[in-house]
Amino acid sequence: MTLFEKNLEKYASLAVEVGVNIQPGQKLYIAASIDSVELVRLITKKAYEVGAAQVFVDFSDDEITRLRYELAPKDSFDYFPSWKVQERELLAEEGAAFMSIISQSPDLLKGVDTAKIAAFQKASGQALSKYRQYVQSDKISWTVIASPSKAWANKVFPELAEEEQVPALWEAIFKAVRADLEDPVAAWREHDSLLHAKVDYLNNKNYQKLHYTAPGTDLVIELPKGHLWCGASSVNEKGEDFMANMPTEEVFTVPLKTGVEGYVASSKPLSYGGNIIDNFTITFEKGRIIKVEAEQGQKVLENLVATDEGSHYLGEVALVPHDSPISNSNLLFYNTLFDENASNHLAIGSAYAFCLEGGKKMSREELAENGLNESITHVDFMIGSDKMNIDGIKEDGTTEPIFRDGNWAF
Repeated sequence: MTLFEKNLEKYASLAVEVGVNIQPGQKLYIAASIDSVELVRLITKKAYEVGAAQVFVDFSDDEITRLRYELAPKDSFDYFPSWKVQERELLAEEGAAFMSIISQSPDLLKGVDTAKIAAFQKASGQALSKYRQYVQSDKISWTVIASPSKAWANKVFPELAEEEQVPALWEAIFKAVRADLEDPVAAWREHDSLLHAKVDYLNNKNYQKLHYTAPGTDLVIELPKGHLWCGASSVNEKGEDFMANMPTEEVFTVPLKTGVEGYVASSKPLSYGGNIIDNFTITFEKGRIIKVEAEQGQKVLENLVATDEGSHYLGEVALVPHDSPISNSNLLFYNTLFDENASNHLAIGSAYAFCLEGGKKMSREELAENGLNESITHVDFMIGSDKMNIDGIKEDGTTEPIFRDGNWAF
């Protein structure tokens, strides 16, 4: 067995045992590109070996996706198949685990009519809203991992010969998810413990507000009463652990929907809807986005914010030190799963119910009453750098350092 094959085996085991943590008799749903078929087969094998009842695979293909956006009529993008909705909802109700394996080219839909992209994002978001509630309330186990495609690898490593690009991206992914280590499962347990220590510290502090300052950024974010910091492993409603993102380096919570004031500058490109949005600034007033400016992808960003009423507000606040494995690799992945774990970030759109005391059992109306945002979208964007400072402000006005020069100050 080659080194690559060994690491791929370990990666598949991590996805099954740590990512979704498949239980005997549980079903698994996998959404993946045909570029990742070798990994999907391995994951399927591992899932059955640990007792999965059945594995369902939903494959997609970038070229077919591109053809649809180029040739299909505009009004067809308002449609999302009900049978796809029913499949996810029924499996979620049965307690299935869900895995997404992302491979998409960051430039897949470059040059496509942005109205088509916006229409599809809205249609799919509305159709899958009930399923998304299962995810955002941690009722089910779910994870997002990645697998290279030729187009994505070319974007990350354009300086390498074509035959070297995919292997280089595989190596970077293995390193980011610790699959290149002798015992990745043990390494993840240790990492999980370290992130939970940061979570415990922040929850004990119970800051009322966060104040971000950096070049192009001066932002104050109020946190709702009863907010909870979370990080690394989560727990589903059956009490089973799972790891929602692999890799993950963040601790995160929810903002008060109407409590964001000021402006923030992006620090990394955002890959969204098959397009790149870069060098952008977002301005907030009473929580609402009132202005966006982007050097690249202005229209795509405007359409994202206009998705629905909730997409004019934030749903997540996440802290990631600049001195972290993915950041230290000095690689720009052009993929939010990786780039968000190299940088402090925020998310436009819906909030996670589990980041509020008792939130997992609250209705949508109760969550809104407690200041959490609801939207059919949730899109992370990166704002952190080695020049960012963050202060925690207590209820009595006391200010304490949380980040200095991009890293933890405690």
